[in-house]
Amino acid sequence: MIGQKTLHSFFSATPPRKRERSPGQDGEPEANVAKKLKPVGDESKKASPCSPPLSPEQLERIRRNKEAALQRLASRSVPAGFGDGWSRQLAAEFTKPYFSELMAFVANERKHHTIYPPLHQVFTWTQMCNIRDVKVVILGQDPYHGPNQAHGLCFSVQRPVPPPPSLENIYKELSEDIEGFTHPGHGDLTGWAKQGVLLLNAVLTVRAHQANSHKEKGWEQFTDAVVSWLNNNLDGLVFMLWGAYAQKKGSSINRKRHHVLQTVHPSPLSVHRGFFGCQHFSKTNELLKKSGKKPIDWRAL
Repeated sequence: MIGQKTLHSFFSATPPRKRERSPGQDGEPEANVAKKLKPVGDESKKASPCSPPLSPEQLERIRRNKEAALQRLASRSVPAGFGDGWSRQLAAEFTKPYFSELMAFVANERKHHTIYPPLHQVFTWTQMCNIRDVKVVILGQDPYHGPNQAHGLCFSVQRPVPPPPSLENIYKELSEDIEGFTHPGHGDLTGWAKQGVLLLNAVLTVRAHQANSHKEKGWEQFTDAVVSWLNNNLDGLVFMLWGAYAQKKGSSINRKRHHVLQTVHPSPLSVHRGFFGCQHFSKTNELLKKSGKKPIDWRAL
């Protein structure tokens, strides 16, 4: 013996191999085995039948249902004072994170500061005419930040607030450009807005006495979306871009589809460098006539 083993044990035969199990034997569930076995040939087709393709009617129904769901979601996010026709077309913006953050920012600002314009007037520009009835777009930058001035239309002020210097210069150009125009004695441009003149500021709110205090908080992205919708969905609009800021904001406008009139801003600092004598108001009416649209009565204020 060598140790506890005999010499014979060193030359014993190799132990027999373990007998292979057939599927389902020795306690292995047949369901597990079936998962391991992949059918081949025609059998694979029988094992995983495909769903029939959706019909055009079904696809259209799905599309309409999705659209209706988005509309319902957006309707819960429409800010106060927003015109119905406008909200339907701009609904997608209301559900975006930036817009929710913007609304929260403005709401918080109103708790701690005086904010212009008042809450119900921020979107006055959507209440004057339907979005599809817009004919002329005048772009401003920031609301007036003095008491009782801003009311949701760029360059416009509520009565009885006297017209600010830029608006006085606009009136001076009108008196030279439009026959029969006389100073209306106030600064409320609602009469233009009701005729389809969109008076849109890039930023729609401001702290009292702090110009540009709500700049780069999200308003610019929203008003860019407004301009983009008009640019892509309407035809023959006249964009009046006064000053470098408005011209930059309107840089993406399709000049083949719309008309663009550019000059300096009507503020006292630049008005003599090209605003006086630009004749944008009479030129706008000529362009509208060529497009088969009713011209603006600039005297109706």
